[in-house]
Amino acid sequence: MISFSLTEEQKALQDMAREFAEKEMKPNAAKYDKGEEFSEDVMKKAFEVGFLTCTVPKEYGGGGLNDIDTVIISEELAAGCAGMYTTMMVNALAYSPIIHFGSDEQKKKFLTPHTEKMSFASFCLTEREAGSDASSIATRAEKVGNEYIINGSKCFISNGGIASLYTVFANSNPEKGARGLSAFIVPREIPGLIVGKEEDKMGHRASNTVELTFENVKIPEENLLGKEGIGFIIAMRTLDKTRAPVGAAGVGVARAAMEYAVEYAKTRVQFGKPIALFQNTAFKIAQMAIEINAARHLVWHAAWLLDEEKPCGKESAMAKTFGSDVAMRVTTECVQILGGYGYMKDYPMEKLMRDAKLLQIYEGTNEIQRLVISREVIGPIK
Repeated sequence: MISFSLTEEQKALQDMAREFAEKEMKPNAAKYDKGEEFSEDVMKKAFEVGFLTCTVPKEYGGGGLNDIDTVIISEELAAGCAGMYTTMMVNALAYSPIIHFGSDEQKKKFLTPHTEKMSFASFCLTEREAGSDASSIATRAEKVGNEYIINGSKCFISNGGIASLYTVFANSNPEKGARGLSAFIVPREIPGLIVGKEEDKMGHRASNTVELTFENVKIPEENLLGKEGIGFIIAMRTLDKTRAPVGAAGVGVARAAMEYAVEYAKTRVQFGKPIALFQNTAFKIAQMAIEINAARHLVWHAAWLLDEEKPCGKESAMAKTFGSDVAMRVTTECVQILGGYGYMKDYPMEKLMRDAKLLQIYEGTNEIQRLVISREVIGPIK
């Protein structure tokens, strides 16, 4: 039977995430948006309440949240600050290959320490010539004895400069193309892992993004996830799980923008009355509310499919695409409602608009999502 009501536990989780966003994230959003320092004080509190390890199974010390739980808190945290949200949820992205493809020994060794002390992890897939086309990864992993030697570079890696653990995708059998990709667990302390400069981004400036270089990085064969040649499958299944939370982040950013614009429109007086009473403004707000609610339902449906272990590649792509597109449309309209004030950094609206843009780009551009959706909808052509 279909139900759209949250359990008491989920309501409590939602309330906790919303309170954290209101008290800890929003008041510090402008400060950390400058990109000059890392939000360590906020992250310490996020670790204490379990947001940094919320998807790690309970048997390894984490929160054990399912996919519906994860999208619920993603919306709330992103409404507080999308950049700080990215820092938190990239941990879940990096842990996911280990959670779903790692051995029990690997999970105990690499996940448990992150639940005991504040730590960060990073998902290393994107390269300069392999963004949307992940099958073109050039980073190599050569098997020598009982070790793999990794050489190559990754770009636009979130948490890359602050992580102590990396899940790295490299080609261990280049002549096989995508079928030659493998996934590896790489600790930060291993020699040869070089962290490049921090990127100066348009939005999500509270999150750390760097280029990584691997120069003869030697890791033991027991750090291989699953087996050789399934790295592409691991990456795609991981992204299927993490795209719904990106859509949820879009809902959070859009909702925060709409709420701010509504308050502004109720107090901004022109021609003798609040601009909220003008049909043009009121209809803009109505359309925002429609799209935000529709996006949330797409996100929840994709997360439900994940929890039910049903096929959801198309639905996850839809949730990510629509949620992030809604965030971009809503924040653009909200800047327009605020007019000149919306364009000024003294107000949060321009930050929300900048933050919305990246949601359309990372974890698979929306163009790639539409390709995924179209192939499944159209099916084979004879």
